[in-house]
Amino acid sequence: MRKYECIYVISPTLEEEQVKALIQKFNDLVAQNGELESTEEWGKKKFAYEVQKHKEGYYVLMNFSANPDFPAELERNFKITEGVLKYLVVLRK
Repeated sequence: MRKYECIYVISPTLEEEQVKALIQKFNDLVAQNGELESTEEWGKKKFAYEVQKHKEGYYVLMNFSANPDFPAELERNFKITEGVLKYLVVLRK
């Protein structure tokens, strides 16, 4: 298993319950396919430029261990989930 770091940004227009549900959804997905090490909610932060007509977003950082094929599945889920503005999954050393 490899170690990964993932950051994703949730739309600021979602209500608090919807944000918590999205975070829990991705935490559960990682836990089912690997080992979730930590999740940090950074909260709302302003963007340097507009992203999908939003000037800010809710940032979440995840650290996890998983098999090499799992990040592609996680990215697929980010793409099809409404409310996720941006995401990035990188391999940690």
